[in-house]
Amino acid sequence: MPVGTLGTVKGLLPQQLRESGAQQVLANTYHLALRPGAEIVAELGGLHEFMNWPGPILTDSGGFQVFSLSKMRKLDDEAVEFRSHIDGSLLRLTPAEAVRIQEQLGADCIMCLDECPPHDVEPERLRAAVDRTTMWAARCRDAQKRSDQALFGIVQGAGDRAMRERSAEGLLPLDFPGYAIGGLSVGEPPEVMYRTIGWTAPLLPVDRPRYLMGVGRPVDLIEAVLRGVDLFDCVMPTRNGRNAMAFTSTGPVKLRNQKHQRDSRPLDPDCECPACTQFSRAYLRHLFIAREMLGPVLLSLHNLYYYQKLMRELRTAIMENQSEVFRSVRLADHGASV
Repeated sequence: MPVGTLGTVKGLLPQQLRESGAQQVLANTYHLALRPGAEIVAELGGLHEFMNWPGPILTDSGGFQVFSLSKMRKLDDEAVEFRSHIDGSLLRLTPAEAVRIQEQLGADCIMCLDECPPHDVEPERLRAAVDRTTMWAARCRDAQKRSDQALFGIVQGAGDRAMRERSAEGLLPLDFPGYAIGGLSVGEPPEVMYRTIGWTAPLLPVDRPRYLMGVGRPVDLIEAVLRGVDLFDCVMPTRNGRNAMAFTSTGPVKLRNQKHQRDSRPLDPDCECPACTQFSRAYLRHLFIAREMLGPVLLSLHNLYYYQKLMRELRTAIMENQSEVFRSVRLADHGASV
């Protein structure tokens, strides 16, 4: 899922997202509750109408902000209170309020409020975060009024296998239509993330979506899919695109490097996006050096095309029992940047 935190994937039109192959996008409850406000979005027809996106939308409950805005919040079993990063105003988010806001926003998939602890948190605090996440999940389920939104529970537990099992055991009886794996890609080494996914995904129902939150690099997606994950979101393709780094079939390309100054080749001959079919590497580099806004737009779009194609090809490889071959080839492709 491309990330449209504020109701927009930066620099791209909804039509461009659809043409890239994206089927679902993500928006963020915390940020939209602050600006423009959930009531205003509801008044204007909900997120689909507001952002002109006809496909599914998933809203993150604000749980990640419990982690990322730790210096601006207070947390207890009842709620998390944030000081707005915009104007310092207070936002009190209970599980019921997180659900109410997401119901106003009108997303198709909504997330339970959870506590996302740091990967190196002490055991006592980790256990408390896991138990609080389970308690909040039950309150979210009880608060839900709309039947047309799929509410996902979130498994926490950092890199601790026992805590992941404890979290899943607490959530499965709540019978959510989908389950997420949270608390990864927050600073832990890749091998810890992969090991944790390998423990956690098999704990979750095979007939419901398994969503790995906030991940990640193309290699991470491949490793996670082969461990049982179905759904992802990450800012990386668009954020890296805005910063002149492209994912390609032959590995990452850093377009600010001077070696591309006279390079007439396409960015990626295996890609059908506008950046690759209409412009040269030299021109794309020029856009970034000249600080022209078209550069970030084109590379953001290219990276989304790349990610969606990667997922389509991985799906085909799985269906043809060629997933390990696909994995080996793709991992070899992602060597040093050029």
